[in-house]
Amino acid sequence: MAEDIPRDKPILLFDGVCNLCNGSIQFVIEHDPEGVFRFAPLQSAAGERLLDDVGFEDYDFDTFVLVDGDDYYTKSEAALRVASELEFPWSLAGVGRVVPRPLRDAVYDTVASHRYAVFGKKAQCMIPSPEIRERFVEMSDGRAEADD
Repeated sequence: MAEDIPRDKPILLFDGVCNLCNGSIQFVIEHDPEGVFRFAPLQSAAGERLLDDVGFEDYDFDTFVLVDGDDYYTKSEAALRVASELEFPWSLAGVGRVVPRPLRDAVYDTVASHRYAVFGKKAQCMIPSPEIRERFVEMSDGRAEADD
């Protein structure tokens, strides 16, 4: 169990070396003034423990995962759930959930499979700036996961 990981807010797990994913996290931070979401790279120990805790096995880095309590959401469902919590007008994107999930996920998978080629990748996970550091999941000893 990931008892030492705060679960009071939904946690968005993302590919920490993907430029598109990092840009998406920066977008969420900018348009989530209430601080609804916390974040952790999928490559982090906290990310792995959260996935294990909610029973998500055999994941790859082609999707971000929204962990909300004991539930998790992936691909387009995660993206649209996040969007619905952002400030207006971005919250309107949540209506995209009316599109059948297989169709939404097919588009998501296409973008995900080409994201490194189009947007590139970093050599290591992003290190959050001091202004947003508290929004990133930390280890029980206080180390920010993104420092690894």
